[in-house]
Amino acid sequence: MNIAELIDRRNELLGTGAALFYTEPLNIVRGEGVWLFDADGKQYMDLYNNVPCVGHANPHVVEAMHQQARTLNVHSRYLHEGILDYAERLLSHHGDHLNSVVFACSGTEANEVALMMARYATGARGIICTDAAYHGNSTEVRKLSRVAASNTAADRDVRAIPFPQCYRSIREGVSQEKLKDLYLEEVRAAIDAFVDSGVGFAGMLVCPILANEGLPDIPAGFMAGAAELVRKNGGLFICDEVQAGLCRSGRWWGYEVMNFVPDIVSMGKPLGNGMPLSAVAATTDLVNSFRRKTRYFNTFASSPLQAAAGMAVLDVLERDNLVASAAEIGDTLRTELRKIQPSCKHMGDVRGHGLFVGIEWVQDRDSKNPDREGAIRIANKLKDKGFLLSNAGVLGNVLKIRPPLVFEQQHAESFLSAFTETLLEQANES
Repeated sequence: MNIAELIDRRNELLGTGAALFYTEPLNIVRGEGVWLFDADGKQYMDLYNNVPCVGHANPHVVEAMHQQARTLNVHSRYLHEGILDYAERLLSHHGDHLNSVVFACSGTEANEVALMMARYATGARGIICTDAAYHGNSTEVRKLSRVAASNTAADRDVRAIPFPQCYRSIREGVSQEKLKDLYLEEVRAAIDAFVDSGVGFAGMLVCPILANEGLPDIPAGFMAGAAELVRKNGGLFICDEVQAGLCRSGRWWGYEVMNFVPDIVSMGKPLGNGMPLSAVAATTDLVNSFRRKTRYFNTFASSPLQAAAGMAVLDVLERDNLVASAAEIGDTLRTELRKIQPSCKHMGDVRGHGLFVGIEWVQDRDSKNPDREGAIRIANKLKDKGFLLSNAGVLGNVLKIRPPLVFEQQHAESFLSAFTETLLEQANES
């Protein structure tokens, strides 16, 4: 079946409009490490997927899942030591105050649990997010997606602030310290608005590195300041670590990169390397309160199979010291991209943390005018060369580089060579 036939069949069975990457979509049939293979056997370097964080079809993870699946898999209403061992081990990578966990199957579910936890604990409803956030697809969580910063959202329980950034900041020509204070004033104003409206203030939910917003450089001290401000006003600070966490950002968690401590942490897809697994970590008091007030149950969460997959992922991360590798190779990648930047007027900004890199694609560096179509062209040209990334961010103009954590120096060098070649080709076409 050719690509056109597959697309027609997909539209009929899944509904027209289900998202696909690239102008000419790929029919991927196999994965191994950092590589994906299409139906014709062509090999592609995966520079985008954070689902298989320890590599596609990782043998250790596959074997752990195989052994557990052939032994037992049931829901969480039975005792199983493997689930408790996994909970203990996962929590050991967080701060001591995060000492209990609720398991789920997706980032959406984890963020739903986190919202309920904060609202039940505070007795209030109001949640602050950014104006370019994405935290999931459920009816409640999706209320936080791309909310207008003017706070005219239809839902009175959610208010957005302009996402803090240095590249296109809310005021030009001021120090980073002043910029931090300006964005914190936005948080304070949102809190006051919740109190004045009678909704009450429950907390703030953000990705600590603002991945979906475009991975901006955040004014130093903003996250720590926001967490302090939230707590002073009786709220809870929720960290969405679905993209930032599990060694992606060169530390175990994005909140460590930003040097602050959250009250609640949601985790998602990388935990299971493809096995649906997510989690919410918090204090025992918060988790106990949540349990009492919701009697939460998820058929497929806290399963022995999930625990086996999660344990195997931690095995690989720890054994191969992938947190250090992500930090080192990510730094090298950004350094080399910045060396290329002066020769390409479209590379407005190169930024990121660990093995998570964003290249802001603009019409020219002076104007900073976003060039979404240009970013799409680059992504498609690289795809044709066998390198998979995509455009992302609030303006759709950020080239998003987020490979599996088994990405090595040789892979970075291959990508940099292909990227440089693509830029030269584009320059010749202009």
